[in-house]
Amino acid sequence: MSEDLKHAALEYHANPKPGKISIELSTPAETSRDLSLAYSPGVAEPVKAIAEDPENAYKYTAKGNLVAVITDGSAILGLGNLGPLASKPVMEGKSLLFKRFAGVDSIDVEVEAESPQAFIDTVRRIANTYGGINLEDIKAPECFEIERTLIEQCSIPVFHDDQHGTAIVTVAGVLNALEIQDKKIDDVKMAVLGAGAAAISCTKLLILAGMKPENIFMCDRKGVIHSGRDDLNQYKQGFAVDTDKRTFDDAIDGADIFLGLSGPDMVKAEQIQKMAERPIIFACANPVPEIMPDVVAAARDDAIMATGRSDFPNQVNNVLGFPFIFRGALDVRATRINEEMKLAAAQALAELAKEPVTQEVLTAYGLDELAFGRDYIIPKATDSRLLGKVSYAVAKAAIDSGVADGPMPANYPLQSLADI
Repeated sequence: MSEDLKHAALEYHANPKPGKISIELSTPAETSRDLSLAYSPGVAEPVKAIAEDPENAYKYTAKGNLVAVITDGSAILGLGNLGPLASKPVMEGKSLLFKRFAGVDSIDVEVEAESPQAFIDTVRRIANTYGGINLEDIKAPECFEIERTLIEQCSIPVFHDDQHGTAIVTVAGVLNALEIQDKKIDDVKMAVLGAGAAAISCTKLLILAGMKPENIFMCDRKGVIHSGRDDLNQYKQGFAVDTDKRTFDDAIDGADIFLGLSGPDMVKAEQIQKMAERPIIFACANPVPEIMPDVVAAARDDAIMATGRSDFPNQVNNVLGFPFIFRGALDVRATRINEEMKLAAAQALAELAKEPVTQEVLTAYGLDELAFGRDYIIPKATDSRLLGKVSYAVAKAAIDSGVADGPMPANYPLQSLADI
């Protein structure tokens, strides 16, 4: 990052007042009568109504459109364990994105916890305040147990976006790349570099979409995760395959897909050259991918490539997913975000990329034209159609899979934020 950009980032967060979010009033509070209704004595009536039936909290409070972005600060972006307070700018940023793209009110919560269980206990005790919980920047493998336990113990959606947001957008892109490259998901072989939260979630969702587990070779720091290893935790064991491949160099040899969720400059051009014809390369380490697009272009002229960066084509960007996933989940009062909802979101994203690109998107990115193809397999973040298409797909999947406590809203599919 240049010195100018560093300075601009600090100025952005400091002015016109510190931070990126604020609280606004949604009802009048000007007259004596307004105040009597807002607080004492009028507030007693919704209190009694909620005491009689907890479901009334959705009718008389902001709970139904309120998501908490919660972290322990143990895995902040690519910066590591810098603690809860240092994570606050990131959590505020996530809240900003919820509001900007899906009209979801969101507040950040940074938890000082001496153990995963202490974190779980804290979140569980405050969960009723919210309509949903977005877990963020929690290190693996603790994040798996934290999310699993909170899903079991909370009656609202709990979603670790570092895992599932990346997975949903990745699967959307892979589905479209396979179509363009004329390959079938149940035939392809994939090499995965990285075995953390995002890599595991991406791989699980790709298997749900139709990829065969025996065709996936996941690699950690010690090489291929194979059935002969005795040093695997319970999360990695699920990806152990019976193979004689031992190194990442072995894994990528002949692979149709490379999925990188590891670190910068981990892959060489020579390894890309060993991949199968018409390869698909998702190098998602941020801000520096496992291999740069220009290196891939020089090594292969038949590859489709995606990264996590906005300055290259095919950005794997979580903002394409989580705002609309929660929007759909909240609007049908889903009790959880399940695999069916995640896959529905991925498929909706994949389909949107095939539709004609609107002028609003072209203008936002300074383009004259853009169409489904090698350099456009994932929708752009400024596409306002995301709100309607992804939210509707998620809401429908929640209803169809039996986790929705409410009906499909009459105003669905949403056309704009004004519909919320």
